Amino acid sequence: MGMDDPSKDPRKATGRGADDSDRTLSAGGPGGAAAGQIGPYRLLEVIGEGGMGEVWLAEQKTPIHRTVALKLIKAGMDTKTVVARFESERQALALMDHPNIAQVYDAGATAEGRPYFVMEYVPGLPITEYCDKHRLTMQQRLELFQQVCDGVQHAHQKAIIHRDLKPSNVLVVEQGDKPVPKIIDFGLAKAMAQRLTDKTFFTEMGVLVGTPEYMSPEQADLREQNVDTRTDVYSLGVILYELLVGALPFDAKRLRAAGLEAILRVIREVEPPKPSTKVRSMGEGSAETAEKRREEPRSFARHLQGELDWITLKALEKDRTRRYGTASELAADIARHLRNEPVVAGPATAGYRIKKYAARHKFGLSAAAAAAVLLAGFVVAQAVELHRIRLERDRANRERDRANRITDFMTGMFKVSDPSEARGNSVTAREILDKASTQIDTGLAKDPELQAQMMYSMAVVYANLDLYGRAHSLSEKALDIRRRTLGPENPDTIASMSQLGVIVYDQGDFQHSEKLERETVDVSSRVLGRDNPHTLDSMHRLSLILWQAGHFAEAEKFAREAMEGRKRVLGTDNQDTLNTMGLLSGVLQSEGKYPEAEKVGRQALEVSERVFDPESTAVMGSRENLAIVLWQEGHYTEAEAMFRKNVETVGRIYGPEHATTLESVSNLAGVLSDEGRYPEAEKLFREALETERRVLGPEHPRTLQTMGNLASVLTDETRYAEAEKLDRQTLEIDRRVLGPNHPDTARSTYNLACLAAHEGKKSEALGLLREAVDHGLAPYADVGMDKDPDLKALHGDPRFAALVAHAKEVAAAAQEAK
Repeated sequence: MGMDDPSKDPRKATGRGADDSDRTLSAGGPGGAAAGQIGPYRLLEVIGEGGMGEVWLAEQKTPIHRTVALKLIKAGMDTKTVVARFESERQALALMDHPNIAQVYDAGATAEGRPYFVMEYVPGLPITEYCDKHRLTMQQRLELFQQVCDGVQHAHQKAIIHRDLKPSNVLVVEQGDKPVPKIIDFGLAKAMAQRLTDKTFFTEMGVLVGTPEYMSPEQADLREQNVDTRTDVYSLGVILYELLVGALPFDAKRLRAAGLEAILRVIREVEPPKPSTKVRSMGEGSAETAEKRREEPRSFARHLQGELDWITLKALEKDRTRRYGTASELAADIARHLRNEPVVAGPATAGYRIKKYAARHKFGLSAAAAAAVLLAGFVVAQAVELHRIRLERDRANRERDRANRITDFMTGMFKVSDPSEARGNSVTAREILDKASTQIDTGLAKDPELQAQMMYSMAVVYANLDLYGRAHSLSEKALDIRRRTLGPENPDTIASMSQLGVIVYDQGDFQHSEKLERETVDVSSRVLGRDNPHTLDSMHRLSLILWQAGHFAEAEKFAREAMEGRKRVLGTDNQDTLNTMGLLSGVLQSEGKYPEAEKVGRQALEVSERVFDPESTAVMGSRENLAIVLWQEGHYTEAEAMFRKNVETVGRIYGPEHATTLESVSNLAGVLSDEGRYPEAEKLFREALETERRVLGPEHPRTLQTMGNLASVLTDETRYAEAEKLDRQTLEIDRRVLGPNHPDTARSTYNLACLAAHEGKKSEALGLLREAVDHGLAPYADVGMDKDPDLKALHGDPRFAALVAHAKEVAAAAQEAK
């Protein structure tokens, strides 16, 4: 036969094995036998055919009735070499007795002297086809693959190397509703420690034996005679790669089109891509593959990254001394992965081993982590107090009592009074945190300072989990206690005030947040100094709030002061400094100062890429800020590339529902919309909106912005009814939540006016435009309405011309006031 093409293997269609023993680059001639009787076996039909033999579906009548597969040397092919190879396979199968290897029942010769043997009939599918057809998950595929490794290991223990392992030689049948893989076709099997027959045949130098896509580098070396068990390990690695990725490491069509010399060179020298890299290179084509594995397309590559990459590539090492030594070693590493234990193929670092330990002990370590986070806020304070105990013996009793209160409180957190509540290991750190937050009012009532510290720490945890309601309640209580017990100018009180301002901001209440941060800046400046890091932090946050509220001039003032202060105190290469540079760039962009905004943004990105890891928050934040400026300047291609890079990186690190990921997705959708790629933009906006409604709430400012953006895209697609419904919902919530004079409300009003113009409702459009101008649009946005293509239907109308003039007057007055 010629080189095996997996797409044309007869077993792919029949689910039965055929002999491919004579796999050289020169084709053998076909031969055939007529249906009839051989001993107790009645031949029914040919189900497979190879270079030297045929495989028949046969029926055995005596001594038992069963369906079997009968392998028979073709007429005219019974040369010494072929007979020797045939008998070698027969003897190899006879030596083995394993549930994952096709069993040999009988052997003999026809009246004409043609050898045959009878084996188990395997009416199954190739393992890759079976897994895809039944949509097996990654774990199920790995568990099935472990059985294949067990069968190969058994063969190796019998001193037999298969030398042609591939999916079509591993058929899966269902036994008792469970999939069982069966390894077939030992036609190329090589005995390691014994001669299998008294006949003689030689594997000649210079003859390629095996299937190229699954062939090991040593098999591809025509000078190499020393093939061992690691050859099968390599082939198992290729099968594993295909099971995980849905594609071969090297494209079969390109490989075969390259010619023999190129094929051998690729197999021997070219390193295969990581499975995760291969998936990413498949682009949108990976979506169907992910679906067959019940994976989300966005997280498919991420689930392969790391251990499954390491295990697969170790099996595919070009240097066999670096491969797994046996099939059982490969199976054992997969078992470690499934048990969340460190794998042999992984890096032997302490960090990696700790991570795996944590994954195996989620309950205990989650609880410990929650406790550590809760205690982190007051550990330093406790250390200082303990130091004072040694200096001030008269405070020993007070400190002892505090320690007892901490112990009692922490013990109560982990205590389960009702055995039915324990549920084995299912109690989570979140449940422990929730229980502690409800008991803290009474559990530490005798020590208000400690109580406030615990509340502050717990608020940090809840805020990091995006559980802003619980964080708000605890932070507010901590601030109230500290104001009463420590006074309004105590540094701890200032920290609580700032924390509450951030939480309220994240909840979308900009007005309350602005009030808290102004007070924080004022008190902190007076008590700690203008250049104190805490004061600079508050200035940065106040600038951010003012920017979101549309007060751009004042936002720029605080952003500049915070940036210069952080440069003096922390240096230019500090991440906090870079964050403020990014903030200033955004504010300048909102003011229409694009060249300066781009300059600051590029400086921030250049520094962050030089100083920090490519996937750090500093780099991603700087890239996002600059991309926004480039987008607004109309540099769509460069902006799109930056947004796409951030979406992939942020989504992989933080997950698809994190606020940072959603922001990047929305920004990318905005660029695509401005490029006229409306279906792509609509898809991304809808996905972001669905997540924001669920995670942030239907009335959060970010949710409302995405609603407005989606409505704009629908308008561009001339789907006016859908767009109008969404625009009206957005405007109604904006008016109620943000107020009539907020820039976002004005923008929503303007969007609805544009839609009305598209629909030919001129009077309604003009009324809405007037409202948008008078309630905040003109001072902060481009008022070139007479050039807006969305308002083309109004151009030439004298009422519209008067409104444009009015808008320019309002904008000029606002600019003069700045």
